[in-house]
Amino acid sequence: MSSADERVAANVAQWTQTNAEYTDAQAERAWRKDLVTWGVFGIADEWIGDVAGLDVVELGCGTAFFAARLARRGARPVGVDPTPAQLESARRMMRETGLEFPLVEAPAESVPLPDDSFDLAVSGYGASLWADPKEWLAEAARLLRPGGRLLFLTTSSLAHLCTPEEDEVPITNVLVRPQFAPWEVNWPGYQGVEYHLSHGDWIRVLRENGFVLDALHELRPGPEAKTHEYYYVIPAEWGRRWPGEDLWEVHLR
Repeated sequence: MSSADERVAANVAQWTQTNAEYTDAQAERAWRKDLVTWGVFGIADEWIGDVAGLDVVELGCGTAFFAARLARRGARPVGVDPTPAQLESARRMMRETGLEFPLVEAPAESVPLPDDSFDLAVSGYGASLWADPKEWLAEAARLLRPGGRLLFLTTSSLAHLCTPEEDEVPITNVLVRPQFAPWEVNWPGYQGVEYHLSHGDWIRVLRENGFVLDALHELRPGPEAKTHEYYYVIPAEWGRRWPGEDLWEVHLR
């Protein structure tokens, strides 16, 4: 198991490489869209609701396109991410679009912002996959005002259990990984560190940090959805049969 500093450094290195390979090029296309969507299949949001006038923090914002879409709906977002290259892509898009909001270079486990600052926290494959849940959920709880909401998306437990250890081997239709295993996952040939929890562990850690579960949405791509050109670990056809992505909806007591 890596230390917190080692894991953050590994993820920054991974996302610096990923930014150079494709997320910087994708940023413009993502920023130009107004519709708020979730996941690799772009499923239209039905759960955030009216964000006009809300203070919103995106934990692990990457190029901050999600926060930008919320800003267009009247929210006051702040994007938090530890990778300078990703934030520079976000700043470039701010200059091109004229849409501006604060960006903070920091890991989601240690955010230099005051307590009780936000009404809503969101994470779509950001902190929800790349940060230690025991730490980033505690930070989310600290940053949220009483009654504040948190929505986060990550790979489903089932999809993780069906993903082989070998690199670039397609997801299977059988269980190939143990559920009773360490949360921290290092993939072969990959610098970054991911966290994969069972539903039971997610619920426990959420409750330990003062959150109340409102819903667990198991996202399903529509009949016209196609496998993503980059995020192809979960093919569309697999995702239409089994839940590949979990969207958790909770609020702070």
